[in-house]
Formats: sequence, C-alpha cells, structure tokens
Amino acid sequence: MNHLHRILRDERGDVEDIPGLAIVLIGILVPLVAVVIFMGRYGLADNNVQSAAAAAARDASLSGSDSDAVPHATQAAQLALAGNVTCQSLSVLIGGDGLHTALGQTGTVTATITCRIDTADLSFPLIPGSLTITETAASPVDPYRER
Repeated sequence: MNHLHRILRDERGDVEDIPGLAIVLIGILVPLVAVVIFMGRYGLADNNVQSAAAAAARDASLSGSDSDAVPHATQAAQLALAGNVTCQSLSVLIGGDGLHTALGQTGTVTATITCRIDTADLSFPLIPGSLTITETAASPVDPYRER
C-alpha cells in the first residue's frame, strides 16, 4: 500500500515539463499574434488607400481639365491618408475619358493611388522593408457640366 501511495503522490516530471511547454506555446503564440496584428494593420492601410483613391477620383472628376485634375486628386488623396497611413512615396495617376467627353455625354475619371508603406508602421518597429499598396477608383463626370 505504501508503494501505491508513493506512486500516486509522485509528481516528478509535471513541474519539469512546464517550462518546456511554456517555451513551445510562446514560440507558437508570439509569431501567430504578430501575423494577426500585421494582417489587421495591412487591411486597415489597404482600406485607407482605397478611400484615398475614391476621394482623388471624385476631386479629379470635378476638375475642369487634366492639368487641374492631378493636383486636386493628389491633394484629396493626401488629406484622406493624413493621420491614417504614412506613405514613404505617393503616386496619383488620373485616367478615364470623363474630362474629354462632349457636353451631354457621360464619362468617368479614374484615380490610381500607389502608396509605399514602411513595414515597421504595420507591425513591430524592428522589421525592415516596405510594401506597396495600389488601389483604383472611378467617379462619374456630370454630363451637363461645362468642361
């Protein structure tokens, strides 16, 4: 009976396995949490760049000419991104036929925003590198607006 009692109370190994288990769990959980944080912040940045493209397309569609459209669209994109996403470089391209259609005809203006973001802004500060997010949006031009 004494032998059985000693076996039931013997807990050697339980305490010794806990540090090893903790190291394995930390080794799995920390990278998993880092990936979740990175993907979430990337998704937010992508949505912000898409919103900036929509704002740029809308402002470009209200412009009277191609020469006015690019600065208006760039300013709209910068305002939409301010405080949300920090672009290392920002490119705004305007396309579509909207500003060249005749009075009474419909057309659209597109804006393509390319924003290069430092990966340290999306995750942990010590991760080097950058990634590029490109989004395009379109906006109709009022067919009866003077051009």
